[in-house]
Amino acid sequence: MNRKRLLGWLVLAAAAAAAVSLAPQLTPPEPEVAAVTSRQSNEPSAPGRLAALPERETIGKPRGEVFASRSWAPPAPPRAATAAAPAAAAPPSPPPMPYRVAGKVVYEGGAHVVLAKGDRVFWASEGETFEDGYRVDAITPDRVTLTYVPLGVEQHIAMASVLGNEAPQRSFAVAAAPPVPGAAAAGPAQLRFEGPPQVRAGSPFNVALKVTSGQPVRASPLQLSYDAKLLEPVNVRAGGFFAEGSFSYRVSPSGSIFVGASGKGAVPADAEFVVVTFKPIQPGSTAELKLSSLILQGAAGRAIVHDQPAAFRTAIIQ
Repeated sequence: MNRKRLLGWLVLAAAAAAAVSLAPQLTPPEPEVAAVTSRQSNEPSAPGRLAALPERETIGKPRGEVFASRSWAPPAPPRAATAAAPAAAAPPSPPPMPYRVAGKVVYEGGAHVVLAKGDRVFWASEGETFEDGYRVDAITPDRVTLTYVPLGVEQHIAMASVLGNEAPQRSFAVAAAPPVPGAAAAGPAQLRFEGPPQVRAGSPFNVALKVTSGQPVRASPLQLSYDAKLLEPVNVRAGGFFAEGSFSYRVSPSGSIFVGASGKGAVPADAEFVVVTFKPIQPGSTAELKLSSLILQGAAGRAIVHDQPAAFRTAIIQ
């Protein structure tokens, strides 16, 4: 019995010894791990190994985009070295000439021209500036020089192209357009003054110029003359014939009244053209009013032949 027990202890001791001998192989000791770490630290690093390699040339810069789009269209022609300079802007120009010459008057040594603009007619003298920017710079026998003041541009209206051949000069020096063909057969237009034969000094009175014509009259620039020492103009107005048209006038202190009037172009029958209101100044004298110049324009802008009316006279009493 003791022998068996002894054998059992021997077996256990042998098993224990075998277990102890096998234990180091299952779990490596710490010093072995440290040795491995030390060995790895002694090996040269990767950059170090690459530095030992021979130096190679670097790749050059790319010459183009590898995947860029490409057009197979033919190349455009080369552009000019310098672009053409833009065309210079045209200088401003005045508006179309709105005036035409309807007549010309020489009075008291000065030249006056009768201008027409549309249906309007009026007198003009050198140096006068109109509301639309035109100025009369010169009046000569062959042309009228106008300057468009905003631009300083001169324009000319030829007398011959508008008036034709100069008409024979009358005492009141009027050059007008040739009469309408056939007008002579109808007879010239008749004009007359109508007013009181006697007036009182200081009391205003009216004098009307009337006309009768067998042809339509569209416009009539005219000039009246009076003695400024005996009569003083108080008012100038259009007669009934031009009541619905245009009317303008200008009074000269030397004793002249310039009138420009236009209407619908009716046929006048003893119709009032213009009415002037005077105030008599000097009693005991006879005042006179006369027609210095007149141009009757028909529907086509041509002059109508007319007779020269007798001067109007009135006695001024106290």
